[in-house]
Amino acid sequence: IRRPDALPGDDISAGDPPWKKADLRIDGFSFEMPSTSHFTIVDNAGNIASMTTSIENAFGSRQMAAGFLLNNQLTDFSFRPQSNGANVANRVEPGKRPRSSMSPTIVLKDGKPVFALGSPGGSAIIPYVATTIIALIDWNMDMQQAISLPHLANRFGRYDIEAGTAAEALAPELEALGYEVSIRDMNSGLHGVAITADGL
Repeated sequence: IRRPDALPGDDISAGDPPWKKADLRIDGFSFEMPSTSHFTIVDNAGNIASMTTSIENAFGSRQMAAGFLLNNQLTDFSFRPQSNGANVANRVEPGKRPRSSMSPTIVLKDGKPVFALGSPGGSAIIPYVATTIIALIDWNMDMQQAISLPHLANRFGRYDIEAGTAAEALAPELEALGYEVSIRDMNSGLHGVAITADGL
């Protein structure tokens, strides 16, 4: 047993650990910490980089190798390998990568890039990026308008609505439809670049 305040000779009894968040998780769910970054870059030669990176928990595994902190992405696996007698798709297995919501995106039109974007945000990355792409393509918004939209995300059976935005007005109607609604901070960190005939 490793405990930072333990001294040699201390009696550490068996039993439930004091930190039991794993017991609160639903099947297929993984623990999220705010330690993901995203950047989108377009240079004057037209090269594009849209990259999302994460070491998972703050300082990752807290182990350094060759000057880099190693991640602890194993927490992206489901902590419960089975549900109702069936295997959970995101269970830990040898040689397997955990499910990830990272979605760095480059959108092409007629084979040429028109948008590059992405976001940090754990499992909310997918709705952040998808909503932005819909706003750009279907609603003809510019990149700043699309990124500035209020955030809504249906995750794990709960509808999250960004606090302090006009979207809060949707809460009663969603609840009337039977959704569990949570009004909360949803700071996306979306980054995006639109590539047009006139430049960026």
